[in-house]
Formats: sequence, structure tokens, C-alpha cells
Amino acid sequence: MRDVYIVGVGMTDFGRHLTQSVKSLTRIAVTEALEDSGVEAGDLDAAYFGNTAQGLLEGQYMIGGQIALGAMGIRGIPVVNVENACATGTTAFHMAVNHVRSGAANVALAVGVDKLLTENKAKGFEIFNTAWDVETPEENIKTLIGGYFSPENSAADGRKRSMFMDLYNHMARHHMEAYGTTQRQMAVVSSKNHFHSTMNSKSQYQRDMSVEEVLAAPIVTGPLTIPMCSPISDGAAAAIVVSGGMLHRFKGMPVKILATVLRSGTNRDARDYKNHITTLAAQAAYEQAGLGPKDMSVAEVHDAAAFGEILQSECLGFAPFGEGGVLAESGATRLGGSIPINPSGGLESKGHPIGATGLGQIYELTQQLRGRVGARQVENARFAIAENGGGLLGVEEASACVTILGNS
Repeated sequence: MRDVYIVGVGMTDFGRHLTQSVKSLTRIAVTEALEDSGVEAGDLDAAYFGNTAQGLLEGQYMIGGQIALGAMGIRGIPVVNVENACATGTTAFHMAVNHVRSGAANVALAVGVDKLLTENKAKGFEIFNTAWDVETPEENIKTLIGGYFSPENSAADGRKRSMFMDLYNHMARHHMEAYGTTQRQMAVVSSKNHFHSTMNSKSQYQRDMSVEEVLAAPIVTGPLTIPMCSPISDGAAAAIVVSGGMLHRFKGMPVKILATVLRSGTNRDARDYKNHITTLAAQAAYEQAGLGPKDMSVAEVHDAAAFGEILQSECLGFAPFGEGGVLAESGATRLGGSIPINPSGGLESKGHPIGATGLGQIYELTQQLRGRVGARQVENARFAIAENGGGLLGVEEASACVTILGNS
């Protein structure tokens, strides 16, 4: 198995792109990655194209990657279309890395893109309602709640939102009941991420918010206020990976891929966090990399809601279970802290264009390890970890990918 490196990354701004298309967003991100790396389109041996919504929103259910990449002249090579809910981007990356690592290719492209915002705002919400077993929605909720809470009619106010915010509400309440995690701790996470986003020109939102402002904002569901929840977004991100033997051919500042682990959800008790999908994936990734949580310089985690960052900081081993909120309150996860988390602004501020989200994390961490992110730079960043989860299966994500990167 060969060493594999990132040599180029690209990313659009995340946010509202009503005049852009899947093709044009793809072109922007891939072109930037090609220019960053010095790779020519003709050097690519394979491509993995991540997208979740084009079928539902545009009717392009098949061969989206061949069409979007073909429109910019990338043709003839194997193109694999990837869908894995909110973990689509890092799943495409995982597959591209393993394609090169196996020796079947020397240069591979991973790209993730979604165009979720349309004039019909309600339509964009529909994609979120497909990332669980659509035949058994009531049973899904019952399993998640586990008899622990009485179901809420949390949509009774008539406002349109992703059902995943209701699911995060129930996950948060389990944690609050078990460990005493507080709404204020979630607000600390949200405030921190909104502050980080002020230094990221590619973020959908770039407004600093105090803890008090986050707490005073309208409730979405349960303890989650609007600033604690990720928005609907458009965007694309891409990465080009090569085998170690090919580094001399390209100009891109290489970042070594130390681990990439993809898992699917299992049946477990809602309070059995030691067997959480991300806990198990992180343990496998640390073993693959020969590193541990204390070696990490910076992290990007899937904070579709602020509670998600608290939970994932525990699953990645940065705090004991039940103490993720305390970790956030201590300032350790803020820039300048011992383990900065989501210096990009996270999903809450940077945005969440589902298929592009995971590769957006890879973009951020690659640039952090290269020392190229300006005011939000983590000092002496050496090792970085990304956690990207998607869908719901039982009481946890249906899929999760953990990636560890290091300075070459």
C-alpha cells in the first residue's frame, strides 16, 4: 500500500449561488485544485464525484459526475458517482485515496458539490428528509428517543426546517440528561464558530456573535437556537491526491494522508457513546496513523448543530464523555486553545452544501497544515483530523468518515 498525498485543493464560497449551477460550481472548485497542484486535467487517472441533491432538485439522477466534469473537459477516465448523505464529500475523498493507495491509479480527483438553494425554498428542505429510512419515519423517531423522552410536536409552529434539527434536539437532550450538558455550552460552541468565520472569506456567514446573542436568538427546536444550526447552502470543494512517487511531477505543497476510515452505523443504546460510530472510526484512524488525540493540532468536525461539535469532540478523544461542553467553555477549542475546532467557522457559519461539506473540511485542514489561512491560522499545525457524518440509522449517523492529515 503506497503513501498518498494531497497536492491540490479548491473550494467555492459556500452560501447562496442562485445564478450558478452544479456544473459551474464544479468547474470553479476543480479548476482551483488543478491550479493549486500543477496537475493538468489530462494527468487525472480517476475521479470521484459527490452529490446528494441534483436528482431530487433537477431530475439528474444518474451520471451527474460524467456530465459536470465532462462540461469542463474531463472525459474518458473512470468517474464514480458518490452519495453518502452528509458524509458524501469525505466518502468521495476516501475512495479516491484508496484508489491511488492500491496502485490502480497515480492521480485521482475527489469533488463534492451541491446546489440546494432555489427560488422554491421549501424544495431545498426535502433532501434532508430522505437521509433515513423513509418507510418508517415514526419508528425512526421512536428508536432515537428510545422511550427516554415524550415526542414533541416540534414543527407545530409551522416554520420550515430540516428534520435533522429535530433529531439533533433529541440527541442533545439525551446528553443533557445523562451528563448535565447545558444550552449555554452549546451557545459557547456556536459563538466560537461564528467568531472563527469572520476570518474566512469563503464562509456563508461572517458575523461575530456573543454567547448572549446566540442564546437570545429564536429557538429552532429544543435547546437549539438559529445560530446553533447550519444553514442550507450551495457550494463545491475538491482535492487532488497522488502517490508518493509522483510528487516530483507537481508543484502543489503536499500534505500526507495518514488515515482515512469510513464506517456505517450500528445498533447501540443511545447512551453508549463508547461504541458511537465516530468513536470507533476515530480509534481506527488513530491506529492507522500511529497517533492519538493529543497529537492533533486542529480539527474540523460535523457541527450541523452546535451540540454535534460537543459530542464529536468527545468521540474524537479530546475530552471524556460528558465533558465536551466543559472543554468548549474552557476555551481549548477556540483559536489559540490547545485543540482548535472548526477554525473555518464550521457548518454553523461556513455553511453546509451537503455533498461538498466533507471536502470543505479537507480544504480547510490542508490549508492549515500549509500555513495558508491568514488570521485563523493554528500556530505550528502539524497533524489535523476531520470528522464528517451523514444520515441517521437507529440512534446515530448512518455513515461517518474520519481523516487524519499531516505535514509531509
